Amino acid sequence: MINSKIDSESEFQGKLTLNLPLMEDFHTLQGEGYHTGTSAYFIRLAGCDVGCVWCDVKESWDAADHNIVSVTEIVNRAKNSKAPIAVITGGEPALYDLTELTNELIRLGIRVHIETSGTRELKGKFHWVTVSPKKFKNPLESVLNKADEYKLVVYDKSDMAWALKYVNNLKPGCKLFLQPEYSRKEKMTPIINKYILEHPEWRISLQTHKIIGIP
Repeated sequence: MINSKIDSESEFQGKLTLNLPLMEDFHTLQGEGYHTGTSAYFIRLAGCDVGCVWCDVKESWDAADHNIVSVTEIVNRAKNSKAPIAVITGGEPALYDLTELTNELIRLGIRVHIETSGTRELKGKFHWVTVSPKKFKNPLESVLNKADEYKLVVYDKSDMAWALKYVNNLKPGCKLFLQPEYSRKEKMTPIINKYILEHPEWRISLQTHKIIGIP
């Protein structure tokens, strides 16, 4: 690990070769969405240009607040965890070229998943793409076309109305999830339940990792 912090955006960009800004990485159970309950190694990259007001990892937004770590070290940690899946998340992981990282994970036989807002083109190889759009910035049609899972975090009804208009851009077979924002789950869950009863192609996603108290 490189222990020095990065002082400016230009300096940061200059250090990206074979390194990535890492907020945290850890082995846990997937807490939400289609793969809930599966063993996974989470790689949370720092940096985000979306800025959701209800984001629960706002400390990930500024890449300059975090150390940069070699792809080799990140991959070795994932390998040593023996998790079958690596989930690249953020922040917004699509800010970076993930080709080297994903190639190395795949070479070791690890499935590679990514969680993205869909606002930037993906660079890398992925077995599973989860697009979780935020109304603060529109997702790209080209990324929506690649989504295996479309997970809408619902803070209020306007989130649903905004995100549902993109469903026709998804590829056939994409899994559809509505997830109540955790701080608003008591208010939004009944609304989501009612919608799913009327639109059974959708499923509910809950943040089970918060419910059972794991990372």
